[in-house]
Amino acid sequence: MNIALIVAGGSGARMQSDRRKQYLELQGVPVIVHTLRVFDTSVLIDRIVLVVPKDDQDFCRDELLAAPGLLKPVDLVAGGRTRQGSVHNGLQAIAAAEDDLVVIHDAVRPFVRQSELAACIETAENFGASILALKAFDTLKHADTDGQISGTIDRESIWLAQTPQVFRYGAIQAAHARAKEEGIVVTDDAALMEMAGQAVHIVPGSRWNIKITTPEDLTLADSIAQVFSTI
Repeated sequence: MNIALIVAGGSGARMQSDRRKQYLELQGVPVIVHTLRVFDTSVLIDRIVLVVPKDDQDFCRDELLAAPGLLKPVDLVAGGRTRQGSVHNGLQAIAAAEDDLVVIHDAVRPFVRQSELAACIETAENFGASILALKAFDTLKHADTDGQISGTIDRESIWLAQTPQVFRYGAIQAAHARAKEEGIVVTDDAALMEMAGQAVHIVPGSRWNIKITTPEDLTLADSIAQVFSTI
């Protein structure tokens, strides 16, 4: 079984809006609904679990999940104080088989393509863990706390992590449980697998797959959505 775990627990502080970023409208439809549709229409996804702030569950159930075109049932789970806590809550609620695949994805990345989703799942089926990532394309500088450059980083082996990130349920659930017990905090789920000695394979992503976190991102997303509507 392949289970999509969509994480939408953020507060959206950087968006400078009184609404959480995942609920802002993109082309007249909430961002989170655009994202859900990707997984709803995928023949590779058997189940969808959506993690949202506890106080938003009724709103999501009554307003968002009733959106036209959504066919698969969506299980709602209350998020945690951090993204890592939200993923942990989602994994606990899933209670899947050890070898099931969990596809963890940010709710505010609505432009992941079906081909990328399929490639991540296939890679995880073969190797146990995969992430979508974008090869670094700008020159990278290292700077000290005063903003003075202290070196230039070789970008040839640098990748920018995206989602989806796909793992065997047993392995990622154990990694999250260990992190919670030991107080380990990371910025993405792949890091926990790396700490556990699990090989994680990269699937090349694209610059379309932006994470919408600022007003500028939302403006860019509107342009991307117009392009997507024509291809």
